[in-house]
Amino acid sequence: MSEPDASKKPRIALLGVPIEIGASQMGTLMGPDALRTAGIGRLLEQLGFSVEDHGNLAAPGPSAAESPPPANAKYYEDIKGWIRAISERALELARSGAIPIFMGGDHSLSMGSVNGVVRYWQQEMNRPVFVLWVDAHADYNTPETTLTGNMHGMSAAFLCGEPGLDGLLGNQPRGSIGPDQLDLFGVRSIDPLERELVRDRRVAIADMRAIDEFGVGVLMRRVIERVKARNGVLHVSFDVDFLDPNVAPGVGTTVPGGATYREAHLIMELLHDSGLVRSVDIVELNPFLDERGRTARTMVELLGSLFGLQITDRPTPTNAVFPDGS
Repeated sequence: MSEPDASKKPRIALLGVPIEIGASQMGTLMGPDALRTAGIGRLLEQLGFSVEDHGNLAAPGPSAAESPPPANAKYYEDIKGWIRAISERALELARSGAIPIFMGGDHSLSMGSVNGVVRYWQQEMNRPVFVLWVDAHADYNTPETTLTGNMHGMSAAFLCGEPGLDGLLGNQPRGSIGPDQLDLFGVRSIDPLERELVRDRRVAIADMRAIDEFGVGVLMRRVIERVKARNGVLHVSFDVDFLDPNVAPGVGTTVPGGATYREAHLIMELLHDSGLVRSVDIVELNPFLDERGRTARTMVELLGSLFGLQITDRPTPTNAVFPDGS
């Protein structure tokens, strides 16, 4: 039997984003290569995808100061350069028809990846982008509310148009989402002023208590139905610290009481069944803190579930949308 035509396979584009200055703990710059070593490319190919590895994005260096930086945003000028470079590559990859997977790197990279994806889907294809923020933290701080000044904790707020980081993109188009297009999933650590801001903006939030009470299946289906109701597409921004530290120790911001291995897989399986996912971030993987690659292997397994890996054959749901849009 002849091999299937590679040109007809659904495509996935891998892009490493080795940024670590948005976080307080160094080491996430090694995350992209750890995912490669754990076999992310091989697994996706086994699932029938044509995998294009675009390597690691080169560090762009600090941007020229265009205006005074915010007083409480660490490494602002350096991160500004990263965000602009990531946004342009994200737009390019989304336009190519591939599903981009942005391999981090700390969570500040999502300011650029989501911005580029939104520029394509919302501004060029007229379809709203919903962002599923799978994370122990809300990341909805601004320079005014943050306790640390670490910019990986400001990503979601920036994407929703909160003030304080308005100069990050310069003259680049800004692809914002509304707070009603963001779902915070798995939160169990949030700063006091950040909590007030999330409440005032009425951001959808499923904290760990909600997960304990209702289960990830019920809560994830609510997210999926809301996206479908508006003919949207979904960007999944998955922070490793969503998982319990016993499952995934290789992260610099561990918070006890996180999701189990099976809860995380069920989320990914339901997202696969929905057919809505068009782009993904995997962030905050820190191999320096890992145990013999255990966390990297877990994340590759979860990505496998997101893209169709299953133990037993199941009929494709009638509402599924395949990566080629059919």
